[in-house]
Amino acid sequence: MHHDQTLSTHATEGIATDIPSVDPLQTIQRRRKRTLRIGIVVLFALVCCARAGFDRSTAWHEGIEAIGLTAILICIFGRGWCALYIGGRKKTSLVTLGPYSISRNPLYVFSFIGAFGAGAQMGSLMMAGLFALACWLVFRSVVAHEEAMLVERFGASFEDYRQTVPRFGPNLMKWRDAETIKVRPALFLVTLRDACWFLIAAPVFEGIKILQDQGWGITLISLP
Repeated sequence: MHHDQTLSTHATEGIATDIPSVDPLQTIQRRRKRTLRIGIVVLFALVCCARAGFDRSTAWHEGIEAIGLTAILICIFGRGWCALYIGGRKKTSLVTLGPYSISRNPLYVFSFIGAFGAGAQMGSLMMAGLFALACWLVFRSVVAHEEAMLVERFGASFEDYRQTVPRFGPNLMKWRDAETIKVRPALFLVTLRDACWFLIAAPVFEGIKILQDQGWGITLISLP
């Protein structure tokens, strides 16, 4: 009987230690998603009320769109690259190799690039900058909460990492890698799928511009 109680006590202690009743990372991610939804609604309203200062047929307008599309593709492949290293390990280990050796938050860095590319589909560099800024404002607070959780979870190891690798960076001089890494294909594909949402900006914003040209909606501001 005493042996069974001992096993039960150890099992309970293991659950309490390894699987908290409220995962702080999940709480942070839920807050991030909620804030992102609000930000997307606000930015979409801005897009509907604004238009680029350059005509859609000009080379400048099309060039900005092309730069934006390139940025979105960089975002998709970059986030997939990061997922190869961190997929499924964010809660259990401190990843400091590959893209994480030059930036503590490379996934977010590529998201900034993707947000810039999405905004550029309006043919406006200012809109692209506003999208990137909004993305940075959202993730800045998220990163602060994540780092507090990482300090609690990994202690001195994370403190050393934080002192040597920039929050966003990147610092290419810090590059380190491993000969082999363990990859979880399902999580890699999920990350690629999520990043592909940035591509939706191209047809959606093009549709908005066509409607504006036909007199639909109210244009309140013109952006360079």
